[in-house]
Amino acid sequence: MRPVIVVHGGAWAVPDALAEVSVAGVKAATRAGNVTLMRGGGALDAVEVAVRTMEDDPAFDAGHGAVLNTDGEVELDALIMEGRTLATGAVSSVRNIANPVSLARAVMEKTNHVMLSGKGANLFAESIGVPTLPTHALVCEQERKEWEQYKNYDIGVKELFRAQWAHDTVGAVALDSCGNVASATSTGGIRYKMVGRVGDSPVIGSGGYADNRSGAVSCTGHGESILKVTLARLILSHMDRGKAACEAVERSLRYMGERVQGGGGAVAVAPTGDWTACFTTERMAWAAIHGGILHYGLNPREKFKETLK
Repeated sequence: MRPVIVVHGGAWAVPDALAEVSVAGVKAATRAGNVTLMRGGGALDAVEVAVRTMEDDPAFDAGHGAVLNTDGEVELDALIMEGRTLATGAVSSVRNIANPVSLARAVMEKTNHVMLSGKGANLFAESIGVPTLPTHALVCEQERKEWEQYKNYDIGVKELFRAQWAHDTVGAVALDSCGNVASATSTGGIRYKMVGRVGDSPVIGSGGYADNRSGAVSCTGHGESILKVTLARLILSHMDRGKAACEAVERSLRYMGERVQGGGGAVAVAPTGDWTACFTTERMAWAAIHGGILHYGLNPREKFKETLK
């Protein structure tokens, strides 16, 4: 089985000022995940590494680049899942944790639960020795300026999402040489969200899903819309019925647009190695590595290739 990794940096109206760093960021994350796969690591390790890379990159709305809620604070959500046993871990409304995707994996591996939220998630992190950062550590200066400029939530979440200052989720899917798939998704949510607001990213079947029998998906876009149609599971239901990854994602995104008028995107990989990165928003930075070729893009129907050295 040839390993595959596919990464996205969020489906939204990425402004030109962030275009180059967003593409560079997803390429770096994909390479990091691919190194893990090439060294014999599993799909779960690969997606965690890829997402951690983006959580550490202030170009993305996750970890160090996360947007601020109404109180000017960072609240983070993340999900990770592996397809062999359907083991899953998730955290929501987490504060002061640099890499919530790794905390989500700890929930999966060290507790009997699937999701921990808020204070409970932070107490769990403390109990297992996960470093807690100072409150200001995850707030980048540019985000503080954006928050000050746009702290008016009256126009509604969908209008915020369509604007070029909305930002969005990061995620990754992978298939390893043993035929196992995995998915991970992480986000800081949407700027000026209500305190405690949780979108699709940490919700199994919405923000992501992984099953060796059908494939792995990581979703991105308008969280409330994704939740309403359980987008990740919807995509895999089409793949279960024999649809190619690209067609499954396109059909599901089209349904979400028609049914609840929501935009978004997803990356997906099938057990056969068939993969895709599709979106209905203005842009989505994405990258994939398969068979020694790095594929990447940002604009609709854009696909560039580089041979790995």
